[in-house]
Amino acid sequence: MKIRYLIIVFPLLAAISCDRDGVFTKEQYKNVFALVSENDNVSRKFHDLEQPESVGYISASMGGTNPTDKEVKIQLVEDPSLIHDFNVASFDVDVSKYYPQMPANKYDLESTTLVIPAGEISGKIFVKIRPEGLSPDSAYFIALRVTSYNTYECNPDKSFILYRVRTKNRYALGDGTTYYSMRGRLTMSGSTIEVPGTKNIAPISKNEVRCMAGNEIYQSNIVTLRKGAFIAEVQSDNKVKIRSYANLDITQIDGDPDYPNVFRVDNDGFKTFKTFLLHYRYTFDNTEKEIREELRYEFNAKSDDTYDWSNY
Repeated sequence: MKIRYLIIVFPLLAAISCDRDGVFTKEQYKNVFALVSENDNVSRKFHDLEQPESVGYISASMGGTNPTDKEVKIQLVEDPSLIHDFNVASFDVDVSKYYPQMPANKYDLESTTLVIPAGEISGKIFVKIRPEGLSPDSAYFIALRVTSYNTYECNPDKSFILYRVRTKNRYALGDGTTYYSMRGRLTMSGSTIEVPGTKNIAPISKNEVRCMAGNEIYQSNIVTLRKGAFIAEVQSDNKVKIRSYANLDITQIDGDPDYPNVFRVDNDGFKTFKTFLLHYRYTFDNTEKEIREELRYEFNAKSDDTYDWSNY
């Protein structure tokens, strides 16, 4: 009796196993497309302030073992609710950190129909970005989701995308991560002290950056920046003009041969640095201060081939 029982069960298990293998094999061969993004459905891009208009793209990728034999037309629609959902999930009730929708006058979508040609594994639509005037203190989102498609299948987890725009120029990235090392000599109340440290540098326009004056503490909020930040504008001859970002009382001091208010690229034989040499006087919390400062940022001029560094 035990032998008959085993003879009956083994064919049953084999049948179940074969069925599962068949389903697995079928799944492997399915053609499924997805909008291409990072794990959180965000596609992160920097757009250069030196270009009045630059082009990015939003793409879809087709998976599956066999090549497709049909063209896939994917209809997309802008959906600002996706931005709200992302902000809530990322920042909860702290609305001061919420990322805004990209201003309508700052971009153009080539189309809202994305095509993956037959036999191809990807397709894309282009988006034109006009970054001038965008704040370096925020990212901006263009939110798109799939509304329909004519064939094959869509990965539901990748059926929407947030195209994130941040700015950059040759001096800094507009994501709060560019820190220059500082060596400064601060004069206050008749005494001069050395003030080493780091400074956050943010791109404002194609040839302007923003940073805090002297050794004042940087915080990424409008109150702090309006009170203590200044703009350094790099002229065509690499001389720097200094002015207040908002409310800071600041005066540029020229004629110092060691701190001549210039931007230059330095190479010490081993490393290459973007360098600001600045001299200015400012008043902060009713205290007048004067500072001579060298700001340096190490970089690789050969790999940073977006820009021509030969004139520095």
